Formats: sequence, C-alpha cells, structure tokens
Amino acid sequence: MTAPPIAYGAIAPVLIVLGGACIAVLVEAFLPRHQRWPVQVALSLVVLAAAGITLGVYAGGSPAALTTLGDALSVDNPTLFLWGTLLLLGLGSILLIADRSVEPGGAFIPTPASRAASGGGGTTVTGGGGDDVDRDYGEPGSAPTMQTEVFPFALFALGGMMVFVSANDLLTMFIALEVLSLPLYLMCGLARRRRLLSQEAAVKYFLLGAFASAFFLYGLALLYGYAGSVKLSAIADAAAGSDRSDALLFGGLALLVVGLLFKGSVGPFHAWTPDVYQGAPTPVTAFMAACTKVAAFGAISRVLFVAFDTTRWEWRGVLWAVAIVSMVIGAVLGLTQTDIKRMIAYSSIAHAGFLLLGSMSITEQGVSGTLFYLIAYGFTTLAVFGVISLVRDSDGEASHLSQWAGLAKRSPLLAGVMSFLLLALAGIPLTSGFTAKFAIFAAALDDGMAPLVIIALVASAVAAFFYLRVIVLMYFNEPAPDGPTVTVPGAFTTAAITLGVLVTLLLGIVPSLALGMASGGPFSG
Repeated sequence: MTAPPIAYGAIAPVLIVLGGACIAVLVEAFLPRHQRWPVQVALSLVVLAAAGITLGVYAGGSPAALTTLGDALSVDNPTLFLWGTLLLLGLGSILLIADRSVEPGGAFIPTPASRAASGGGGTTVTGGGGDDVDRDYGEPGSAPTMQTEVFPFALFALGGMMVFVSANDLLTMFIALEVLSLPLYLMCGLARRRRLLSQEAAVKYFLLGAFASAFFLYGLALLYGYAGSVKLSAIADAAAGSDRSDALLFGGLALLVVGLLFKGSVGPFHAWTPDVYQGAPTPVTAFMAACTKVAAFGAISRVLFVAFDTTRWEWRGVLWAVAIVSMVIGAVLGLTQTDIKRMIAYSSIAHAGFLLLGSMSITEQGVSGTLFYLIAYGFTTLAVFGVISLVRDSDGEASHLSQWAGLAKRSPLLAGVMSFLLLALAGIPLTSGFTAKFAIFAAALDDGMAPLVIIALVASAVAAFFYLRVIVLMYFNEPAPDGPTVTVPGAFTTAAITLGVLVTLLLGIVPSLALGMASGGPFSG
C-alpha cells in the first residue's frame, strides 16, 4: 500500500491557517496573560498574510483543477476564489476582534470569577433585563486585559471553513463542519457585557447546531447506503446510472441539505440566527455573518453541482419553496425588528434566499454569480457590524433603533458610511449589492427560474424598507439629549470598516475583475 500523493502547494493556505491555530494554542498555554494580546494579534495577521501570499502565488500560475489527500479535497477555481474571500474576510474580522479602543480592553474580558481566581479586581452589577454588565474590568489602576483565546478559536474556525468549501467527500465535509462550528459556539459566549445574553446565544447555537449536525450525518449515512461511497463524484455516478431505490438518495439529500441550510441561515432553518447575532460579541457576529455565509453556500453549491446535477428536476421544486420561505421570512419579519443587530440577522436570512437561486442554477454562470454575491455581501456585512460597534451608551452598544435617531447630527461621517452600506444591502446601483443581485438573478433567469426571480425582486423591495427606515431615523429625527455617542474608532476598527466600504464601492463601480475571477470555471470532483 502506497501513501496517496499530496499536492502541498495547492493546500498550503489551509495548512498555514490550521498550523497557525495550533501555534496560537501554545501561545495561550505558555505566555503570561499580559504578553498574549500583541503576540496573538501579530501571529494571526502573519498567518493570514502568509496564507494569502501562498494562495496568490499558486493561483497566479493558472493551475488545473485537482484532487488531493486521497481525493478528500478538491482544489479548483471556485475553491481558490472562496479561499481568497475567506482569508480577506478573516483579516477584517481579526482586526475587529483585536481592537481595544472602542471598549477599554476590547470586547473580550475575563469573567469576574476568573479575575478573582488570578487576584484581579472587578465588579459586576445587574442591568435591565437581568443581564450582568461589567463596570470595572481589571485590577485597580491597571489596564484591562483581553481574553485572547478568541484568536486560536477564530483561526480554527477559518481553517475549518476553508476545508468545508473544498471537501470532495461528505465525511471530510462533516469533519470540517465540526471544526468550524465548535469554536464559533464558544466565541458566541465570550461577550463581557450583557454576558447572560451572550451565553444564552451560545447555548442556543450549540443545541440547534448539534441537531443540524445530526441531520447532516444521518443524510451522509443514507447516501453512503445508496452509492456505496461518500465521494461526491461517486454519488453523482450512482444517481445517473443506478437502479437502486431513490428513497435513500432523496432522503439522504434532504437530511444533508437541512444541515447545510442551517449553517447558511436559510429559512425555515434560521431559528438560531436573530438570537445569536444579537447576543454574540459584535466582532464575532461580524465574523459569523460574513465568513460562515461564504463557507455554507460554497459547500451547498459544491454538493448540488457535483453530486446532484443529474437529479436537479427532482429536488429543485423543494428548494424553490425553501428559497421563497427564506426570502419572505427575512423581508417580512425584518420589518418588525427594533434591534439593529436582529434586523441585520433577518436581512441575512433574506439574502440567503437570494443566494439559493445561484446555488440551484447548476451552470457556470450560476457558480460565478454565487461567488460574486458572497464576496460582495461578506464585506458589506463586515463593515456594517464594525459601524454598529461604534454607537454606544453607558451600558455598551446602543443597538435599539430608537437610539440611532438623529445620529447624522452627532456624526455625519458615520451616518454617511452606514447609509452607504445599507443601500448596498438593499441593492441600490453603484454598490456591490446591485451588481451581485444582477449577476445572480441573471443566472437564475437563464436557468428557467423567472417566477422565482420575480418573487426575489418583490422581497428585495420589501427588505429595502427597513434599510431606509434606519437612514430616515439617522437623518430626519432629532437626537435625544441623553442619546448614545459615537466612539472614535481605533486603527484596527478603522481599517476593517475602510476595507469593507472600499470593496463595496469598487465591486459596484468596477466589478469586472472580481466577476472575471469568479468565472474561472465550475466546481470539479
């Protein structure tokens, strides 16, 4: 028996990210707490830069699609595009996570119990609604110290996402799903303010994620029983020329897709999304909203394109219904929200419905439209949460919509940036959102989904109302005398927001470069 050949050059970005995560764990284990933050930030940025450079060098050689690690990973043009998108979004997320100027010490501070165990001070009082709110974060007279476990968590999650979108068999995809999910469950519970809400969000996400993983694994077992293999190409071959019972095939597909749709926040499998978006620390919410969406729809598109292309007419009707439900839930329930983070959560559910149109279009145009939509949505959402983190009152972030009234009079620049980003989410021309929706709707039209495109256009118009409502609040309402203030962002948050705004603008004005890269070819197995 010989070892399978490994294309180290092709998978080097994944190895660098996962290797960096392991080194970050050792940093947590051996360095004193006061030395960890600068080392972890520097390590994370170096890891992402090294992975990005390695990816650029490899992709610059116009490599042919290949499978490696015993055909467990497929490195093709969509994989390279998704890896690049994840690394860039991961960079912006790490910058938001690392910032210590918006909140003294950052958004991640050790709990009072852990500070007491290490001899630190700190008091906790109970705020409205039963949430405990920190008032003092460290030893008397000392600067607060960030809880830096979040950096290896983020790198492990990012590495899992990179494997997830390139997995060529369902077992590898399941392992990657767990590698990316478990750190996210922990990260959601690390908020230092409103800690009970944060921990409740983490528990909800964990419990519902466990159910979704069970669905995925049961679907995997049924598909293995049908095809005798967990490889996507073997499932496709069995579906194209097998006389076995279709009950195993479509039962397995249904359960498998439930697990994938849960991770992509697609209605009606979205129940975790509003609570987790609201309760998690805002930098973690930004990381989830941007990167997890890319990973989920990259995997959904690969599974449908490679394994179930020949059976599209059997399953497409069901996914039509799912896409409609997701768009309606996101657009209609988004109108009723009074918390801006929950509003963006329902916005993500509506956008998941739009993305499903591209995933169902088993064409190269559908693949390129989906990839472009993911990069456009990811950077816009990252910047939105960066802006949200800056609007604060004495209890932390001011996320209630009424607190955003008259914000343009307090900070015209921040209100202008937020308005531009909301218009991008609504799909207004000269923003990336318009180009992305045009690309994905055009692909759906060419693949015979005109009725679904009409429904998507109506849902987009409805969803535009709650984006415009925030803009009207900021510009046409008077600010309350005791209203929130706008915190001056530090260098890291400024860089993350600037990155998101620039990409949103460039993809709206000159989208040809990104569209050309997204059109590099179909998924391969």
